[in-house]
Amino acid sequence: MECRYFVEFEVKKMQDNRVSPELTFIKESWRKDDMRKLSTLLISFFLLNGLWAVRPGELVNEWQLADLDGKTHRLSDYKDHVIVMEWFNYDCPFVLKHYDTGSIQKLQKQSRDKGIIWLSVRSGKTDSEGLKNSAQNFKVNANAVLKDPNGMVAKHLGARTTPHVFIIDKSGKVAYSGALDDQPTPDPASLKNARNYVAEALNAILAGQQVKVPATRPYGCGVK
Repeated sequence: MECRYFVEFEVKKMQDNRVSPELTFIKESWRKDDMRKLSTLLISFFLLNGLWAVRPGELVNEWQLADLDGKTHRLSDYKDHVIVMEWFNYDCPFVLKHYDTGSIQKLQKQSRDKGIIWLSVRSGKTDSEGLKNSAQNFKVNANAVLKDPNGMVAKHLGARTTPHVFIIDKSGKVAYSGALDDQPTPDPASLKNARNYVAEALNAILAGQQVKVPATRPYGCGVK
């Protein structure tokens, strides 16, 4: 506060043409030092946010989340399994494109039949009973619907939108991160000619092949 008042006083004196060269130098030095501090702070903020999220090929840290019945699930519970983590929000039209048409439920079932663990995740404040009813109405085929109330797991993985899908391979590393498909629109008709990145990545992993597209830009509603 004292620095702010000092600078305001010096600015007033400069406006009145009564400022000395020495005070002008002090004021400019304070401004430059303040800008350097601000720049360092902003750079650190963006670097830390970028470093926080894991990238394809990197190990995922242990996490634990509760499902809609209160049961705790941990990443380590699914060791030696391929895991799909799908961020969703049933109020988002981009998510509804996949659920209203039944396309994602079909992929969930196909994945589970192959031994893949599918976890649907909802970040932010949620109503468990409401989510449970919606999941039942949509006939969701995920192994579990998990709650991430403070968004910590979303931040660690870098979940930005709903939908946003992450595939974790048997070694615990991110094998894919991004959109469900290449059609960034809520229009259900777009699914007809869509390229499903998640299905492609899962097929490659199960075949012991390298995922050709390990990352895509997610689209949809923002994760809270």
